[in-house]
Amino acid sequence: MTRLTPQAQGPAAGTGTSGPGAAPPAWWTRAVVYQVYPRSFADSDGDGVGDLGGILSRLDHLADLGVDVIWLSPVYPSPQHDNGYDISDYEGIDPLFGTLEDFDALLAEVHARGMKLVMDLVVNHTSDQHPWFQESRSSLTSPKRDWYWWRDARTVTESALPVEPAVPVEPAEEPRPVEPNDWRSAFSGPAWTFDEPTGQFYLHLFAPQQPDLNWENPEVRQAVYAMMNRWLDRGVDGFRMDVINLVSKRLEQVDGGAEASGIGFQTGPRLHEFLHEMHEAVFAGRDSDLITVGEMPGITVEEARLVTDPARRELDMVFQFEHVSLDQGADKFDPRPLDLVALKRSLGRWQEGLADVGWNSLYLDNHDQPRLVSRFGDDGAFRYESATLWAALLHLHRGTPYIYQGEEIGMTNVPFTGIDDFRDIESVNYYRENVDELGRPEEEVLAGLRAMSRDNARTPVQWDASPTAGFTTGVPWIPVSPRSVEVNVEADRASERSVFAFYQRLIDLRHTDSTVALGSFTMLEAEHPRLYAFTREGEGDQLLVVGNVSAEPLDVPLLDGWADEELVLGNVPGDARTTTLAPWEVRVHRRTTTLR
Repeated sequence: MTRLTPQAQGPAAGTGTSGPGAAPPAWWTRAVVYQVYPRSFADSDGDGVGDLGGILSRLDHLADLGVDVIWLSPVYPSPQHDNGYDISDYEGIDPLFGTLEDFDALLAEVHARGMKLVMDLVVNHTSDQHPWFQESRSSLTSPKRDWYWWRDARTVTESALPVEPAVPVEPAEEPRPVEPNDWRSAFSGPAWTFDEPTGQFYLHLFAPQQPDLNWENPEVRQAVYAMMNRWLDRGVDGFRMDVINLVSKRLEQVDGGAEASGIGFQTGPRLHEFLHEMHEAVFAGRDSDLITVGEMPGITVEEARLVTDPARRELDMVFQFEHVSLDQGADKFDPRPLDLVALKRSLGRWQEGLADVGWNSLYLDNHDQPRLVSRFGDDGAFRYESATLWAALLHLHRGTPYIYQGEEIGMTNVPFTGIDDFRDIESVNYYRENVDELGRPEEEVLAGLRAMSRDNARTPVQWDASPTAGFTTGVPWIPVSPRSVEVNVEADRASERSVFAFYQRLIDLRHTDSTVALGSFTMLEAEHPRLYAFTREGEGDQLLVVGNVSAEPLDVPLLDGWADEELVLGNVPGDARTTTLAPWEVRVHRRTTTLR
């Protein structure tokens, strides 16, 4: 497996263009990132929760796969209300996962294998147990009061509410506190919680245990930058920044419900200022082998161009959510069948929009999404074919691919039986609000959770066919999928139809093929409901990628002109000269073109 050498790729100054004086392409244009969700990756001490020692014990698996960067989901001290995305100390390691010495040992072994390690940076909010918030809530005059968003309540009395004239109403003895506006939390319920001792509400766009930092306060920003610098000084290679476009808010936006909430806190007026300031305070003048990725729900192509334009010195790339929202109806837990035309339209627009400026992050799986092969593929008879088809389609777009743990062996969704099987705060709160409060049928709500819950991605990695899938010698913190007997690393790597081996070939292509890394992208057959097809064109050759996104054979006339061209990659054995694709078949052909 070819190992990427970032130093040979030149500075991360841009994606590169041809011609005299052009900046060399950034090293991450040829890189592949692997996300580790530590509590579910591997457990080294038998307590049922994954840890740093477990990750260390499985590093050779990632080195064999060929990935260049490991993105580590949070391992900081945390009360674990949101599985570590509620941080109580930015500069330590939670004992659940190990110690700082364990982290240093892991980092050294990652570097020894030629890989990099990226930390998850969660600075839109902290835990309510963080010393900053504890001090902020201690009094109205606390020096850190303005480090978070505190607002006075609106007050109404019951007698002021409209009632039927014939119904007698007793006036309320005391006015009740009402939220400063009606923004909704991402995890159900209001985005404001009343703090009795100080008589004000604090803002939390997620759980009440995750109060939002006030980035308008320069002291907050400087504290964050200092912390980031200390992690880089320790040797980490960059940051994936959680919901970073929410740090600039428009709190003058009042009322209007969830839709207005997005207007109020997504990509606010000072976002670009904050990101540029962060770049200058943390990354400027450092080694160009670092990488910065911003998770940005609701961001537009136009805003992403600005954020990832190298000349603006903000971030290297962003995660956007448009394409993973297309199969959602009334809300996230109202799943709809995949509309392939809509998906192609979305991904094609992002390819086109960031073609000349900026850079795409390529993902379909992560810790916040259900399993790809169950969501967009066929996790039954065609699990191997659909897993490898989506791998090829994604990795051969222009951008940096991200692999989520278990994706490389085609792990599937989990048949959760009832609400007690779920651990994710988002899923549990949704169930309570919809079943306990709104009275929706339990089975209807559970069906949506089974399809879309984040817990699908958070069950333990399936290393072997043993009762706990080789994840732990204890009792797993969340049940192992019953499919681990058939779907596991040991079985897949030994199979002639290995998803792992297919990913290895895709990663090697990105490392070695300049057309895969930097070639232009053209979507074909954009309105076809079953065919996903595109070309990548570089200096001297052209790649055609065609995939049958269905369980029925599909005739593809555009293959007529490619019958005699090299077959670079395919997931179904047979005659590559035929124009008929088998169910879930993907092919990659190469044609040599005239050099310009």
